[in-house]
Amino acid sequence: MTTQVLYTAQATAEGGREGHIRSDDGILDLKLALPKALGGPGGAATNPEQLFAAGYAACFESAIRFVARSRGIAVKQASVTARVGVGPRAAGGFGLTVALTVSLPELERAQAQELAETAHRDICPYSHATRGNIDVELNIA
Repeated sequence: MTTQVLYTAQATAEGGREGHIRSDDGILDLKLALPKALGGPGGAATNPEQLFAAGYAACFESAIRFVARSRGIAVKQASVTARVGVGPRAAGGFGLTVALTVSLPELERAQAQELAETAHRDICPYSHATRGNIDVELNIA
């Protein structure tokens, strides 16, 4: 559990999945639309799954870089692609799936896998938050 909060993000949503989101500082200010795959219009608007995927990908790449630095491993090129799926759960309601694809082209596959697993197990707050709630698949590109 977090004992010292270093930063707090704040955003407000209005209108649900077909509404609007805005952060308290105004930097994030986006229209939301239900994706076509969920029966909506799609179009030039984002959705909660895209936002979650973007946040998880950015945080997870930072966690990998943190682990690499702590071990003296130079990482110049890195990327993480997060795929977030949403669908009905057998128990009712809806649930998420996550697949993270890590690209560390300068490193051997085994080393890249170990960095990703350590970042997932020990460092990334998104991984901590999803553990036990969402199945997260780790892949090395």
